Amino acid sequence: MSGIEGKVVAITGAGSGIGEATALLLAGRGAKVVLGARRPERLEALATRIEEAGGQAAWARTDVKRREDLAGLVKLARDRYDKLDVLVSNAGVGLISHLDDLRVEDWEEMIDVNLKGVLYGIAAALPVFREQGFGHFVNTVSTAGLSVVPLMSVYAGTKNAVRTISEGLRQEAGDSLRVTVVSPGFVRTDFAGPMDPVVQAQILDQMDKIGLSPDAVARTIAFAIEQPDGVDVGDIVIRPTAQN
Repeated sequence: MSGIEGKVVAITGAGSGIGEATALLLAGRGAKVVLGARRPERLEALATRIEEAGGQAAWARTDVKRREDLAGLVKLARDRYDKLDVLVSNAGVGLISHLDDLRVEDWEEMIDVNLKGVLYGIAAALPVFREQGFGHFVNTVSTAGLSVVPLMSVYAGTKNAVRTISEGLRQEAGDSLRVTVVSPGFVRTDFAGPMDPVVQAQILDQMDKIGLSPDAVARTIAFAIEQPDGVDVGDIVIRPTAQN
């Protein structure tokens, strides 16, 4: 058996991009995946695709801004598969703008999704992991937090907050839980949500030119998950070779 086969993995932001690619890869390697995202039609289609390929999948509409939705996703994993091995907190938004634009609602959205969404996942899964005596948090952050640039200060701030919390969680986790932070660079996804059209065009152009496939990040997440018990891959940076 591989280090993935038979594991139960819950994934937020599973409806597209990195989350979708991770679900497909892990299910193909024998994991039972529990899919969470805001678009139920995408989740249902993904679960069907996994099941038709011989895998196992469950799904629940999950808005990570709602603590009860994260609790429900973890409960679904336990109800359906009797345990939860891994929580991949992947849902995120990047609403990029100049601070002078005062897009306060966008700042709040990034805090709610990128930061509080991860905290709600920890609140839902940590008691379960403690009870089981095993568990693995995988948190998707960003290289934007490693090299802070104009327009991305709030986004980078939320990601660096997750990085800091993850390190604190790792230190508190003891010898039975694992915590991994994955920092992707440019990835070809629908990350560039509503924002200034000029800024959005620049980001999309960079993604098209140098962006990684979401599959590359999925393989990185799988690498962390498949390690034997007692091996904690703490921090992985994955970026295009062309990215500064």
